[in-house]
Amino acid sequence: MKFKESFGFEETPDQATCIEQVLSDLSSTAPMDRLICGDVGFGKTEVALRAAFIVANAGKQVAVLVPTTLLAQQHFENFRTRFSEWPFQIAALSRFQSPAEQKQILEKIEAGQIDIVIGTHKLIQNNIHFKDLGLLIIDEEHRFGVKQKEKLKSLRANVDILCMTATPIPRTLNMAMSTIRDFSVIATPPARRLPIKTFVREYDEPLIREAVLRELMRGGQVYYLHNDVYSIEQTAEKLREIIPEARIAVAHGQMRERALEKVMDDFYHQKFNVLLCSTIIETGIDVPTANTIIIERSDKLGLAQLHQLRGRVGRSYHQAYAYCLTPPSKQITTDAIKRLEALAAHEDLGAGFSIATHDLEIRGAGELLGEEQSGHIEAIGYSLYMELLDRTVKALKSGKKSNWLTALDLGPEIDCQISALLPEEYLPDVQARLILYKRIANARSYEALRELQVEMIDRFGLLPQSTKNLFKLTDIKIKCIPLGIKKIEFGPHGGYIEFSNSTPVDPTTIIQIVQLAPRHYKLQNNRLRLLQEFPVAEHRLKALCDIIEQLV
Repeated sequence: MKFKESFGFEETPDQATCIEQVLSDLSSTAPMDRLICGDVGFGKTEVALRAAFIVANAGKQVAVLVPTTLLAQQHFENFRTRFSEWPFQIAALSRFQSPAEQKQILEKIEAGQIDIVIGTHKLIQNNIHFKDLGLLIIDEEHRFGVKQKEKLKSLRANVDILCMTATPIPRTLNMAMSTIRDFSVIATPPARRLPIKTFVREYDEPLIREAVLRELMRGGQVYYLHNDVYSIEQTAEKLREIIPEARIAVAHGQMRERALEKVMDDFYHQKFNVLLCSTIIETGIDVPTANTIIIERSDKLGLAQLHQLRGRVGRSYHQAYAYCLTPPSKQITTDAIKRLEALAAHEDLGAGFSIATHDLEIRGAGELLGEEQSGHIEAIGYSLYMELLDRTVKALKSGKKSNWLTALDLGPEIDCQISALLPEEYLPDVQARLILYKRIANARSYEALRELQVEMIDRFGLLPQSTKNLFKLTDIKIKCIPLGIKKIEFGPHGGYIEFSNSTPVDPTTIIQIVQLAPRHYKLQNNRLRLLQEFPVAEHRLKALCDIIEQLV
C-alpha cells in the first residue's frame, strides 16, 4: 500500500502487531473499542494514521481528540504531511483558530466536507454535528474524564473508538486487563533508542548550570519546567543570571494563541536553546534536539505526569537526561517520595505500562460504569477485586445472568475439625507460605493441585500430614463448587452437608444414598446429615470424599 510505504521508519514488531489488530477490528461488524498502551515515542501515532486512512478512504469521517492546543497543532501538521498525496480534507479545531474559522470548520463537518478533524475539547461542544462519523481517536486518553469520553461516544452508537496513552488511568487499565475492552501494548522501543537517565536531586543552582551547559555544549536544547505562571518570569531572570550563555524563551498556557505558537515554532527551529515552560509541554511535543529536562518541584506532580514529562526528551538517538528537583526532604510528603522513587526505578524503555500498573495498585481501579476513575479497591483488596470482576465478565460473556452475590460466592465453607496448614517447621519463610496458600486456594482442578504438591516436595521435602490434609480439603472444595454445596461440617461425632437452593444435584441421588444406608445418613430440609462417627481425621476425610463421589 502506498500510504504504508510513506512511513519513514521501520515498524517495530509490536507496532506491526498492533496495526494488524486495529485493522482487524475495523473490518469486524462489532464496533472497535481498543486501548493502545505504548511509551512516548514508540509509534502510537502511526497506528492512528493507518486507522484514519482506512476509515477516511471508506468515505466516513474521523475525529481525533487531543488534550492540548500544541498537540492538536502538531498532529494537524503530521496528518497533513502524511495525507498530502491523498484527496482528504483535514482540519484542526482549537483555540489557535479564530471564532470565524471555527464556525466555518463546524459547518463543513456537518456537511461532510471535512474527512479528518483534529481538535481539543472543542470537539465535545454541543454545537458540533458529524455527517457520518466512523472513527474516534483519543490521544493521551488519561488526560480526559469519563464524561468527556462518553459525550463523544454518544455522538454515534456504532462509532469505532481507538484510545492511545503511555500511562492509562486506573479505570481504563482495569477495564483493559479484565477483557472488558480490547488491549494492545507497544513495548518494543524504536531502533537505537536509549533509556532516559533520571536523577532525583535537591534544588541546586550549580547542578542546574552544569546540566544545561552540558546539553548546550553538544548542540542540544533543554526544557526547564516551572509550573507556576505567576512566578515564571522571575524564574526566567534567575536562569539568565545562572546561565548567561543560554538563550531562554518562556511558554505557558495563559499566553495568547499566536504568541505561544510562535515560541514553540522558534524553539523547534532552535532559535532558543532553553524553553522555560509550564506542564503545557506534557503531551505530544516532539523536539528531537531537546534531550535534557529539568523539573522544578517534581514532588508536586503525579507519577504518570512525571513519566509523560520525562518522555519529552530522548526522542532521538542521543542520551537524554531528566532531573527531578525537590525541596529539602523534610518538606516532601511520604507519597511524593514514593512517586519519585518509582519514577527513578522505572527509567527503562517501555516503563509506562509498569508505572500505570503501579498507579492502579496505589489508587484503585475506579468505577466501571460510573464516573470515578480511581478508588474502591482498598475496600476488598486488589486480588479479590480482580477475581470477582473476572467471574462476572466470564458469566456475562457466556450469556449467563450475573449478580454480585454470585460473584462473591468463593466456594463452600468446610470444617472437618482437623489440622490443615503449612507448618512453620516445614516452611519457615512467612512470605513463601502466604504465596503457597494463595496458589493452593486458586487451584481449580485436581491436576493443578497435584502439580503443586510435586513442586513443593521437590523444593521443601515430603509433605507433613497437616499439609496433605490441606490439599485433600482443597480438592473436596473444588468438587463441591459445581454441586452447589454451601457448607460442610463433619467432626468426630458426625455432621452435615448443606446444599444451596439452586444445587444441580438430582434429589433422587440424595434419596438413594439415604435409603441404602439409613443408619448413616438422614435428609433434613436442604441438609444431608452424617450420622457416623469418625474419631480419626484421615478416616473422616476419606468418608467425606466417598460421599462427594456419590453425589457427582
